[in-house]
Amino acid sequence: MDAPLDPLPPARAIPSAFSASNLSPSSTPDSDSPVIAHSARVDLGSAKRYLNTLSITSTSPSPDAPPPAVVLHGYGAGLGFFYQNFPVLAQWAGRRGSSVYALDWLGMGRSARIPFTVKAKRDDIAGRVKEAESFFIDSLEEWRQKMGLDKMTLVGHSLGAYFSVVYALKYPTRVNKLVLLSPAGVPRDPNYTVPSREFTDSRDTDNSGSAEAATQARVDEIRAEQKVEKRQESRARRLMTYLWEEGWSPFQVVRSTLFWGPMLIGKYSSRRFNGLSEEDTRDLHDYIMNITLAKGSGEYCISHILAPGAHARLPLVDRISELKIPITFVYGDNDWMDPEGGQQSVENLRQAGNGKGRMYIISHAGHHVYLDNVKAVNALLVKELDRE
Repeated sequence: MDAPLDPLPPARAIPSAFSASNLSPSSTPDSDSPVIAHSARVDLGSAKRYLNTLSITSTSPSPDAPPPAVVLHGYGAGLGFFYQNFPVLAQWAGRRGSSVYALDWLGMGRSARIPFTVKAKRDDIAGRVKEAESFFIDSLEEWRQKMGLDKMTLVGHSLGAYFSVVYALKYPTRVNKLVLLSPAGVPRDPNYTVPSREFTDSRDTDNSGSAEAATQARVDEIRAEQKVEKRQESRARRLMTYLWEEGWSPFQVVRSTLFWGPMLIGKYSSRRFNGLSEEDTRDLHDYIMNITLAKGSGEYCISHILAPGAHARLPLVDRISELKIPITFVYGDNDWMDPEGGQQSVENLRQAGNGKGRMYIISHAGHHVYLDNVKAVNALLVKELDRE
C-alpha cells in the first residue's frame, strides 16, 4: 500500500507574480514521504532565458523507473492550472520511483518573456509555422539537456499538446510516449472547432463518470453539436479574423486598461471555473491575472501556427503518422476541439504500423478536461503513464 502523501500546494501556493522569488525552497519531506517538490527557474544559456519549473521527484529513485512525466500547459495559461492533478501525479512518481515536472513555456506563465519575432514573410506559411514552433520546442530541448533527462513522457494540453507532438517529430529519440489533452491543431476541417466557447461555457460541476474509449458514434454526436454552435457564431468573427491575421493578441485587451482587464478576467474565471470552491476560483483568477499582465511574448505565436478558427496551418493529422511511440488523445464530451482529428490520427498511426494510438472521451468535461473532471483524468493519466 502506498505511503500517505501530503497534498501539494494548490495554484495559490505556486507564486504567480514576477516579483516573487525565482526559487522556492524545497519542501522538506518526512521520513515516510515518497517525493520532494520544489519550484525553480532553469536557465537556458543565459539569465534572460529561463523556464519556470515545478519538480516532483522521488525520494527513493528506482533504477527501473519509467521516464519522467513532463506536464505542458496550453496557450496563455501556466503550470498552476494543473494544481488538482499534481497530488495524484506525485503519488505516481513516489510509487514508481520516478519524477514529474511541470513547465511554463518560454514566453508564457512565469518563464522568461523574451521578444518573439518571425522573419518569414506572410505568404510563407511553412516558414512561419516552423519559426514559431521552434521558439518553443527548441527551448524545451534546451531544458531537457539542462535537466539531464534522457527520455520523457509528455503530457500536454491544447497548444501544449500540439507542441508536444511537434517536439516528438523533431526529437523522436527523446520521447517515450505522448498524452494529449484536448489537443489543438490536429484536424484539417475548420468547421468543427468553436473557440468562442472557451469564453462562454461554464464548467460542468458533475465530477462523476470516467474515461470511455472513443467510438465513431460518440465522435459524430460531439461534432454535430459543434457544427450547430459554429453556425451561431456572431458576425464579429470577421473582425476577429482580421485582427488574428494582423498578429493581435487577445491579452492585449487585458493589458490595455486596468479597469476592463480585471473585469474581463473575473467574468471568464467565475464562469469557466464555477465548479471550483470560492477560494480556488479567486486564487485561480489572481493567478490568471498575474501571468496575463506580464509582458507579451510567446502569445504572439498563435497567428503563425493556427489560422482563424483555431485550426492548424499545418495540421498534425497529416504529420503524426511518422511517430512510432504510444500516443493517447483525450477529449471532453463537451469539448470545443474537434475529436475527429484525434480519431483520424489514431487511424493514420495504425495504417503506418503504429498500433499504440488510442483515444478517450471524458464525461462531464469541456476543453479543460483536467480541471473539469479531475477524478477521471487523474485515473487516466496514471493508467497511461503505467502503460507499457
